Amino acid sequence: MLDFFVIFTKGGIVLWCFQSTKELFASSVNALVKSVLLQERTGVSSFAHQSWTLKHRLDNEFDLVFVVGFQKILQLSYVDKLLDDVQREFRDKYENPLTEKKYWQQRFSFDSRFGQLQSSAEQWGQQQNVAPKAMRSFEQSLKSQKTVASMIEKKGGDNKENKRPGKERKGNKGNTGKGEEAEKPATKPEPEPEPVVAGNSEEDVIMANRRKMMMKLSGGSKKKEPKSPKSPPAGKKGKQARKWALQGNEKDASNLDFSEAPDESQPRRPEFALDTGMLGTMAGNLQDLEPEEEESSEEEEEEDAPAVKQKKTGGVFSVFKNLVGNKTITAENIEPVLDQLRDLLVGKNVAADIAAKLCESVAIKLEGKVLGTFEGVAKVVRQTLVDSLVQILSPKRRLDILRDVMSSKQSGKPYVVAFCGVNGVGKSTNLAKICFWLIENGFSVLIAACDTFRAGAVEQLRTHTRHLNALHPPEKHGGTQMVQLYEKGYGKDPAGIANDAIGFARDNQVDVVLIDTAGRMQDNEPLMRALGKLIKVNEPDLVLFVGEALVGNEAVDQLVKFNQALADHSHSENPHTIDGIVLTKFDTIDDKVGAAISMTYVTGQPIVFVGSGQTYTDLRNLNARAVVTLLMK
Repeated sequence: MLDFFVIFTKGGIVLWCFQSTKELFASSVNALVKSVLLQERTGVSSFAHQSWTLKHRLDNEFDLVFVVGFQKILQLSYVDKLLDDVQREFRDKYENPLTEKKYWQQRFSFDSRFGQLQSSAEQWGQQQNVAPKAMRSFEQSLKSQKTVASMIEKKGGDNKENKRPGKERKGNKGNTGKGEEAEKPATKPEPEPEPVVAGNSEEDVIMANRRKMMMKLSGGSKKKEPKSPKSPPAGKKGKQARKWALQGNEKDASNLDFSEAPDESQPRRPEFALDTGMLGTMAGNLQDLEPEEEESSEEEEEEDAPAVKQKKTGGVFSVFKNLVGNKTITAENIEPVLDQLRDLLVGKNVAADIAAKLCESVAIKLEGKVLGTFEGVAKVVRQTLVDSLVQILSPKRRLDILRDVMSSKQSGKPYVVAFCGVNGVGKSTNLAKICFWLIENGFSVLIAACDTFRAGAVEQLRTHTRHLNALHPPEKHGGTQMVQLYEKGYGKDPAGIANDAIGFARDNQVDVVLIDTAGRMQDNEPLMRALGKLIKVNEPDLVLFVGEALVGNEAVDQLVKFNQALADHSHSENPHTIDGIVLTKFDTIDDKVGAAISMTYVTGQPIVFVGSGQTYTDLRNLNARAVVTLLMK
């Protein structure tokens, strides 16, 4: 039983509506538009909202959207057929007003025809849901017709009982531990055993077969030539030390030896070198990733460089050469290119299932488009894919951390950011980069060392704290220490340490608290439960997932399970899940930037920071156009 069926334009004008319930469904349709259509997720077959399941169809020729809704508990097999039938009938009936887009001059009366189509679809669904055929009995199967005699393999009419002992003896004699294939000679076929002569016993047959096998092994093998005597060793040399390039000499070793007590008369060597050139470079908002220069269009290069054009238009978009002169792109035209599009995306580290959904979304968006010449087809296909990728990477909501920190400072409470992720992705390093960016903008920071498991985690944060305070000493900020470290050693409860750190920051008027958590695999339930407890107890303003740009399919699994763990272990109706993503090691992947697509597509959350190097200034904002340009190279 359908609850509603609505037809509206992509501009939001409702043309026709059917409703069998008194409940308002506008919020569910708006959620479908916001979460699926506007986010380029049209490859999703169904969408669940509140108590309804919604399915939709797009008509790109007339810019229409067909949406049907029914209860979640129902499994209606005829809904897809009904959508296709209604789309076809509605297009044919109102083709002229839809083409001219004069919706206000036409009354769309479709109730009677919709009832007929619904009854026809329900009857079709009942025929599809017939009871499955009963399983065949053993007597009806082919296996029951086999006999013991038919399953015995015979060779040359020989009796199997007389042949088997010889083979067993042969297998025992020539067994080299390399299996049956090693026992058989490579050049000559295996000789057949001698026929059984009347009066001979079974032992005589076995001995005869054994003699024949031994004659074959001795006569068939080549005689080995005697080896020439080895020349006497010229004298055993000891192990020679390897000569490394630029390995230095004794003079260099003495210059590099600092084990002796330092001379007080000489200037003391600094503990670390300060790069003062980075000061003042991170004030204000972060810089965007620099996009590469986009290639010129195929139309402009046609006359000047036909060879280059042929090279650039080859590959994925060359499949559209068969569309010359066509007016409309159909599903049959799109199907050949989908596999190549999917391979292109997977080769750039996009997760396989995400690549499949994205290709399906592009196909749905292109199907029914009215086009002109072949050049227009190639241009529209490429532009459609680029627009879809840019839309996916564009955040649904704008995160302005500097504004949020200022707002929290005015309200008298610290702004809390928690970092989570798997092992080795660079949480502590990128936390230090974000800390440098915050103190460059005049905010004081407290780092909470909540990684109480990994050896050296607290010492790593302590070193970053010293470096940052050396770059921004207290005397430059009115005696205020810009970066502080809150630690309680190892083996303590991370949630308790984070809670105490937030209280310390509130009492001492620290602007920002950065919580560093231990790395954990997404399948480690005890550690994921501890992370859920930390988020639930302390309620940070921002939860950032730190992920590598090197991963492909693994990024989807990590994000899904981290989100699910935060939701399951929060024991709340509105759990606090991941709010944003920090993408690290972006400078190591060249053009394989598909992990950004996978992470954003799974969570729908923005990529807030991009780590692009090993210094404090190597922190950028994500530029969607730059990522898509790399992805389409």
